[in-house]
Parts: sequence; C-alpha cells; structure tokens
Amino acid sequence: MNPALAVYLTVALSVLNQIGLKGSKVLVALYALHFGAGPIAIGVLAATYASVPLLVAVYAGRVSDRAGVRPPMVLGSFGMGLGLLIPLLHPALPSLYLAAAILGTSNIFFHVATHNLIGALGDKQARTKNFSTFSLGSSISGFLGPVLVGWQIDSAGYPSALAILAAIVLIPGTLLCVYGRFIAAHAVGKKEHAPGGVRELLANGPLRNTLITSGLILTGIDLFNFYMPIHGRSIGLTASFIGIVIGMQAAAAFIVRLALPRLAQRYTEKRVLTYCLLMAGLTYFLFPLLQQPVLLAAVSFILGLALGCGQPLSIILTYNHSPPGRAGEALGMRLTVNKLIQIIVPLAFGSMGAAFGVFPIFWSNAALLLAGGWLNTLYDRRHGPGGSTGDPEARTSTPEPPA
Repeated sequence: MNPALAVYLTVALSVLNQIGLKGSKVLVALYALHFGAGPIAIGVLAATYASVPLLVAVYAGRVSDRAGVRPPMVLGSFGMGLGLLIPLLHPALPSLYLAAAILGTSNIFFHVATHNLIGALGDKQARTKNFSTFSLGSSISGFLGPVLVGWQIDSAGYPSALAILAAIVLIPGTLLCVYGRFIAAHAVGKKEHAPGGVRELLANGPLRNTLITSGLILTGIDLFNFYMPIHGRSIGLTASFIGIVIGMQAAAAFIVRLALPRLAQRYTEKRVLTYCLLMAGLTYFLFPLLQQPVLLAAVSFILGLALGCGQPLSIILTYNHSPPGRAGEALGMRLTVNKLIQIIVPLAFGSMGAAFGVFPIFWSNAALLLAGGWLNTLYDRRHGPGGSTGDPEARTSTPEPPA
C-alpha cells in the first residue's frame, strides 16, 4: 500500500482511539462528581490513568519493536472498550477507578505502537510530515472527545456517553482484525537494533531533557482535563459547555501546529518548547480567576496554542534521539516519564485542592510549567541556542504541514 495512504489510515484509527481516551477523562471526572467525589478522589482518578502504564510503557515499546505494531494496537483497542463497559455495567465510583486503570494501560499499547508505526513509514524527511499529520489528528480527537461527551451527558446521561465511547474505541481493533494489511507485520524503522537498557536511554542528555519537557507539557494538558470540570461545575456550567471549553484547547492546538514549522525555523525547536512552557504557565494563572464562560473558552484557546506545539515536537525529538532500533522503547520511556509526573502531580494537587480549593491546583501547575521553561532556558545557555540535537541534520526534525 502507498505509504502516504497508510499514514492517513493510521491517523484515522488513532483519532478514533483518542476520542475514546480524551472523552473518557472528562466523562470520568464528571461522573465521579456525580457520585459525590471531591478533589482528592479526582486526583486519585487522574493518577490511576497513569499508574499501571508507568510500569508497562517501556515494555509496550519493546513489544512494538519486536513483535510488530498490529498486536498491541488490537490489544489496546479492545482493552479500552472493556474499560468503558465496566462503569456502564456497574455504575459506581469504584468502577471508575478500575476503568481508569484499564483505559490508561490499554491506551499505552495502542499509543506507543502508532507512534512507532508513524515513525517507520518513511525516511527522516517523510517522518516529520507524518508526525505533523498525526499531531493534527490528535487535535481533532482532543476537540471531538470532550464536546461529544459533554453533549451526550446533557442530552442522554452518563450510560449513553459510555456506550458511545466504547463503540468508537472498538472500531480500530475490529478493522485491524478484518483488514490490517495496510500495516506491515513488523513495521520497524531503518535503524538496526542496538542493545542497551533504560539507564542508557536516560544517560542520553538531549533525550533526557526532551522526556522531562514532554512530561511537563502532558501534565499541563491532563490536569486541565480533570480539574476544569470541577471548576466548571463550581461556577454552574453545564457539561456541554465544559466540553466546549476543554475542546477549545484542542482547536487551538490544531491551528498552531499548522504554523509550527515556521515557528521552529525562526526560533529553533528548543526555544519553541521553552516558550510553550512559559506561555502555558502564565495562562494557568488566569483560570481560577475567571467565571465567565466566554472568557474561559478564550483562555483555554490560548493554553492550546502554548501546549499544542509541545506534544508533536517532543514526539519527533524523542524518535530522532532514540538509539538505533529502539525507537519504540524510547517512546515508551517518554510515556513512562509522563506517567510518573501524572501520578505525583494530581495526588499532590488533589490533597491541596481538598484543603484550599482549585485555586492552588491551577497556580501550582503554573509554577511547575514556568519552572520548566526557566530550566530549559538555562539548558540553552549551557549548550547553545541552536537546534535541539546540536547537529545540522537534526533540523529536519521540524514538523512540516500535512500533505
């Protein structure tokens, strides 16, 4: 099959999968509030999405490197369907915790495999365009998931929203079982395998710095998805409008990713990542001060402009910094770092929210993002303000607009 067509089909499957994941995070948070959960319980739910994936992310990468990408994608699709059916069949707060653990774990296998597949479908120049297309698909799912869930909750209730998300996430696995020929049995890159362990990956300075930055960016996105519903409910917003506010972040990410190549060419990839952290940190300070729905949507859009650049850049740089034949493992390590931060931060912020409300949750995360931007600035001063890899060829890591 034509590699370009294979990329678009892979992105389409990923969009369906991510609609389920991103929609589920809003749904689980609102459903937990419906059952009387407080900030601590919401924090534990957010951490539960990341707890088991923290342990299996690197293993999921190795599976996609050695066994091919189809098996983990099928496993991830059906596993997410199971996770969404559990609270549908047994609606209770404990079911949401079990669902969150299954959803997070299943998504890791699908997520790492698709990233590895996208990276393998073409040479370095084609890879940048492929990852750019992939990131646009992620923005689409980030908008559709929360908006669909909010509208469905208001119009038909939580069980209906769960059933729709379950049906959506089962589509990729079903299609791969029936017609998976567009994916090679072993979709691996052109690098040859090089042995090594996790310690060797972490000893890679540029890769390590990229992993930390990626964790801060993803934490900023996830905390917003979990704690914006709490803030929205506290000021009387409907589920539909909460979904729209969260969806505005993804809409902005879609727009900024179209301009990302020009931004990176002008300022370098490293500086764009630094500006993302600083801008997101400043934006986070505004959320708890606002109660007008339109202003919340506008600030959410600004946050999406900041965080929307960070995700695709961190994925591309992780793939390009990976040792030969270990791209999937490096991408799994990226998710391990992400999940570790996603466990620590929500638990700490949930306890803080129980004592002081949502204000310190948003402001503490703002301080975390600003600190990350400041540390990146120090890194630039020590290693030079050039490209992220320090080698002229690395400039090809900048994403290009989709074909």
